[in-house]
Amino acid sequence: MPSYDAILNAFITLFVTVDPIGNAPLFLGLTAGMVAADRRAVAFRGVLIAFFILTLFAITGTKILDAMGITIGAFRMAGGLLLFYTAFEMIYAKRQERKEETSQSAIKDKIANIAVFPLAIPLISGPGTISATILLSSEMSVVGGTQAWTGTLVLIGVIGALMILTGAVLFAAEVFDKYLGNTGRMVLTRLLGVLLAALSVQYVADGAKALFG
Repeated sequence: MPSYDAILNAFITLFVTVDPIGNAPLFLGLTAGMVAADRRAVAFRGVLIAFFILTLFAITGTKILDAMGITIGAFRMAGGLLLFYTAFEMIYAKRQERKEETSQSAIKDKIANIAVFPLAIPLISGPGTISATILLSSEMSVVGGTQAWTGTLVLIGVIGALMILTGAVLFAAEVFDKYLGNTGRMVLTRLLGVLLAALSVQYVADGAKALFG
């Protein structure tokens, strides 16, 4: 059974990469003109699809790496660098601009099911979140027997809790965005970006230690 600190670290890491707060106003843009019931249906489907995507990588992530001959140390360093890039974009507002471009493109092209794209992919379960899920899966799983599956199941539970939270934020996006405002959203996004940057540096340090230690 993973420690409380490991579970908390997993939740924080996934929370800042999923970024439900930053996605809330974009979700409103994607569902503009929809009635409340349709907007909730899109949010529910998008979160559910993202949950299955992340669960798949939580279960099979390390097996895929083993089949390709990639060590977890090397992947931890690469994943840490990718997460750091994501954090850099969050701190300097580049990630928000990119997400808005993705959302505008989706609306312009009249995508039939925005719950799949761009909501589930890449806004909720993007490359950074998938990388974080694989890294966390390797950390929370103890080699051999039931303990490995216990760690994986705990991670799936963390993913499920985060998806419930994300769905709740999207459901209440209109009220949330009204009271948070642009300034509050900018402050929180940058604060989460700094936290993610620190966690990504730790991933790189741990990967370097595993490779060269």
